[in-house]
This record gives sequence, C-alpha cells and structure tokens, in this order.
Amino acid sequence: MDEQILARLDRVESLQAIQQLPIRYAIAVDSRDLDAWVSLFVEDVDCRRYGVGRAALRGMIAESLKTFYRSIHQICGHKVDFVDADNATGQVYCRAEHEDQGRWVVMAICYFDTYQRRDGRWYFVHRKERHWYAHDVEERPQPPFDNWPGRSKPPTLPQAFATWPAFWRGVDQGQVEQATAAPVHGPAA
Repeated sequence: MDEQILARLDRVESLQAIQQLPIRYAIAVDSRDLDAWVSLFVEDVDCRRYGVGRAALRGMIAESLKTFYRSIHQICGHKVDFVDADNATGQVYCRAEHEDQGRWVVMAICYFDTYQRRDGRWYFVHRKERHWYAHDVEERPQPPFDNWPGRSKPPTLPQAFATWPAFWRGVDQGQVEQATAAPVHGPAA
C-alpha cells in the first residue's frame, strides 16, 4: 500500500512540475529572460541545424526574439500523458500576441511537447509549435490564416491532429462548404 501511495504522490508532483514548464516558458519569453528559458530544457537539447545544447538553444531564441518587440503568451490549457515515471508528452494551447513594427499579431498555437525527468527535475526535451492562424489583432482570421509576412510558417492546425482527416472523411462536401470557405482535411505539412 505504501508503494502505491508513493507512486501516486510522485505522479501528482510530476504533473504539477510538468504543468509549470509551459508557464515558465511563456514568462521567460515575454520577459526576455534567456537564462530562465534555456534552463527549462534538457542540457543536451537537440536544436537541429543550430546544434546541440543550451548554448545553441540560446543563440537560436536570442535572434528570434529580436524580430519583434513585445510579446504576451497566454497558456490556455495543458494535457499531459505519461510514458513512464520519467517521460511524458503533452499538448499546450496558447494564445500569443506579438508587437511587430506597429502591428499586434495574434496567434492561436498548440505546442506538441516531450518531457523528461532528470536528476529529479522535469525538463522539455522537445517542443514543436503548430498554429491555426497568425493575424493582426484588428483582422478576422481568414484564408490563408497566415498574415504575419516573413515571420510565421503556414499554419499546420487543425490537420496536424491525427483524428482530423478521419473525422472529415466521407462528410458531404456541401456540408463542409457551409462550415468553412477554406477546408483542409489532409495531413499537415
């Protein structure tokens, strides 16, 4: 019985620690606290073309953060799935705003995360940002759902969710056209 209680307590404490990561990430980005930001990732974080490690990560984000002045990342929801006691994955909803040359660009984002506990502490191993749209706050998001020239990649949501294409498969095209002017059912790029 004691082992079960300890395991359950560890799971609750782990969940709380993991859920702090996206919040700390958002505050670090918005306050431009690069030391705090890189400390949220494993020491050997793979930054792909930028290299491996926190120094590479710092260089990658420092340049990116200089391309807009202010930002506000609002964490809206977080789902965590444990792989085992020291590994988990998650999805984090975020509404982000960026001040860029007199515009306020709003993005609806979902981060697809991988987490790992090392030496008793939880970290990000990997984050993949995907978004529904990026538009000036004064505009209504509309096709092509990306109105932040030179700053954002084309949206990959909602089709990045594995369940999306299956849901729409076989739905009458007329019904789809009533719901949207820009249907996208296939896999994300």
